Amino acid sequence: METKEILEDNKIQEIIDLLRSNLGAEALMEALDDYHENDIAEAYEALDTEDRRRLFGILGAERLSEIFPYIEDVGEYLAEITPEQAADVLENMDADDAVDALEDIEDEAQREQLISLMDKEASADVRLINSYDEDEVGSMMTTNFIVIKQNFTVKQAMRSLISQSKDNDNINTIYVEDTDNKYYGAIELRDLILARDYTPLDDIISHSYPSVKADALISETIEDLKDYAEDSIPVLNPNDEIIGVITSQDIIEAVDDEMGEDYAKLAGLTAEEDLNESLTESIRKRIPWLLLLLGLGLV
Repeated sequence: METKEILEDNKIQEIIDLLRSNLGAEALMEALDDYHENDIAEAYEALDTEDRRRLFGILGAERLSEIFPYIEDVGEYLAEITPEQAADVLENMDADDAVDALEDIEDEAQREQLISLMDKEASADVRLINSYDEDEVGSMMTTNFIVIKQNFTVKQAMRSLISQSKDNDNINTIYVEDTDNKYYGAIELRDLILARDYTPLDDIISHSYPSVKADALISETIEDLKDYAEDSIPVLNPNDEIIGVITSQDIIEAVDDEMGEDYAKLAGLTAEEDLNESLTESIRKRIPWLLLLLGLGLV
């Protein structure tokens, strides 16, 4: 085993030992601050069910909502706690992470129960994202963003930013809407911080900042979005109102998915395999493409 792997294993074991310790809630939370949520998630998965249930009372829904997005099959762990507790965790997640977590739950009635137990704003965000088909941009957006009014002063904009950042941590780009609630432009956080109180807000607004429609097809827009290389891009409804954003991480994942589909098609695979196809037919169709890919890989 390489040195890096040994260090990582030791780190995970350290966290497991912490989680199983008798430390009080405050001391445990402080100790866990030294570790990344991804590592805590690995340790959490290594615990038994009783330990995980005990930890809910110590870590709380808010802390677990930061850890669960790093777990692959969240549905399994949500099932270990009560529906009310699971709903508390979900409503503290970013809406897109909550949607992903709910997709891990196979029982539709159970999913609907959890959504109904979430607070009004969180459940509305989940339903909004779910209202879009999986091939539309709206299905991969998050509602974690900051928006201010076009007619604000710099001071008012800063106050609004601080107020909204309690619930939204995606603050590198601040979006602006006009008096009719339509998308107007964007402001980089650095520009807002450096602006003088007497600077007109319009002077630091980028009116050419890109946006995308929620019902646009991912396959048709992803290349354009990738070229902008922005931290996040606003998603608009048919009335040009901002209803969410897609982050650079979302774009990277979408590009990976598109590339995966392209390679699958090149290998003779399709989204829906013909279940009646014989093994011989399947091999005959795919082997030439797989050999071609192998040859290209060797070159």
